[in-house]
Amino acid sequence: MSQENEQTLEWWQKAVVYQIYPRSFKDSNNDGIGDLPGITGKLDYLAWLGVDAIWLSPFYPSPMNDGGYDIADYQNVHPNIGTLQDFERMVDRAHQLGLKVIVDFVPNHTSDQHAWFKESRSSRDNPKRDWYFWQDGKPGSQPPNNWISSFGGSAWEWDEQSGQYYLHSFLTSQPDLNWRNPDVKNAMFDVLRFWMDRGVDGFRIDVAHQIMKDPLLRDNPPNPNPMAPPGMPLRDFNMQLHVNDQEHPDVHVIYRELRALLNSYSHGQPRAAIGEIHVSSPAEWATYYGANLDEIHLPFNFGLLRAEWRSSSVRTVVDTLEKTLPPGAWPNYVMGNHDEPRIVSRIGEPSARLAMLLLLTLRGTPTLYYGDELAMHDVTIPPERIQDGWEKQSGGLGVSRDPQRTPMQWDSSPNGGFTAEGVQPWLPLADDYDQLNVKAETDQSASMLTLTHRLLQLRRVTPALVGGSYEALNNVPPDCYAFLRRSAGQTLLVALNFSGKEETVKLDQPGQGNVLLSTRLDREGPVDLSAITLRAHEACIIVLS
Repeated sequence: MSQENEQTLEWWQKAVVYQIYPRSFKDSNNDGIGDLPGITGKLDYLAWLGVDAIWLSPFYPSPMNDGGYDIADYQNVHPNIGTLQDFERMVDRAHQLGLKVIVDFVPNHTSDQHAWFKESRSSRDNPKRDWYFWQDGKPGSQPPNNWISSFGGSAWEWDEQSGQYYLHSFLTSQPDLNWRNPDVKNAMFDVLRFWMDRGVDGFRIDVAHQIMKDPLLRDNPPNPNPMAPPGMPLRDFNMQLHVNDQEHPDVHVIYRELRALLNSYSHGQPRAAIGEIHVSSPAEWATYYGANLDEIHLPFNFGLLRAEWRSSSVRTVVDTLEKTLPPGAWPNYVMGNHDEPRIVSRIGEPSARLAMLLLLTLRGTPTLYYGDELAMHDVTIPPERIQDGWEKQSGGLGVSRDPQRTPMQWDSSPNGGFTAEGVQPWLPLADDYDQLNVKAETDQSASMLTLTHRLLQLRRVTPALVGGSYEALNNVPPDCYAFLRRSAGQTLLVALNFSGKEETVKLDQPGQGNVLLSTRLDREGPVDLSAITLRAHEACIIVLS
């Protein structure tokens, strides 16, 4: 399916994106919080690793009730994380190293500490009143409708000061912006201009599917088959079909305009849009590319992140995506991020190696989460150290995202090289950081870091992995998944064994192939294509003669 000429691909199609949670990457001034100068100091590591772009989670001024996604000023930097000058120096250094810079754009809501909301809240006749959703309640002091916050409870909060309810799709301190007001759209587009003027190459758009609501604010219908995401409790949010507070068709008008704005800044190097899209079906997800591929370049595909870790389930995700993509659209894959348990904690270390090879060999743009190249795992956070506002609001429901946001592990020194000895990091490190860290794993020939580095180096010089077509193979053992990546003059076989026992993959074609890389990192050279032996939880990349 769909072979591309690598020479015609844009940077965002060839890139491997590396997500950084700024507070957790590297602390340069020993206050326990990661910062922009710390990131700048580690860009050489990322260039060595072999990624092509960095995506920074929010670094803006914020009360930090939702990990920085409650923004108080879109055009500045949180004092704990640095300054605008620090940001510009980071971008300059990244570009010197050939790295693109993507930043988080959070269009659905602001912090209640943002100057816009303070004005909006001050009186009913304030010029910014309609920048947010303000409504009278129903009789009996009931909210305007039945919408539920993603973090639980009514999505409407009574404001005693102005005598109306305001809408918040997340925490009460995150009021939703009203994108039907053209002044809001213009102000938010100015935010994009502000960062592009400072050299930003692209934007990851937070909850991109949610910014346009039903203009009549009608109730959501009940969900006849409520299900919780894997690993999460069933919540009141899951009990509704979110057809009126999310996924409104008018959202596509906004993204066509946003894409046109990004195009106007391209100057030979496109500015890319990546969208966080959580929607009801693959077909709905695909609409965010735009009818003429004129909306979001890469609507994030979370299929693998949510899939049951079995060969058949994983293949179904990939094959469904390939069938669903609009003609000419570019695929992408995500295996981990700041909102989900780490890969190792979900499926175990042997399978995590398999997942890394899969992520970096499928057709499309992959996104890595910081620390996954080390096999970092979730960290148990003592109750007194919890930072996540969702967990604090939930009253101990177990929804905290702190365990997957802990500091990057650089070396075996106290605090793992993240911050100085004697400083308390903002979140605790894993107990085994002295073994799972960049320095230790760089020196180990079979470490997860070595595997990731070698995969990235191989991908960079292998046209079939960057622009090649994808074709799944059918006659393989049930616990295996195998596919071909083809480009002009090159065919690769990627074979993965999801089981805990040895399996044999037999190709119909006779002859020999050549193993380029195995997840075990102890196997290269000729292999008989009529009987390819895969050890437990092993995957291989094989060149076919």
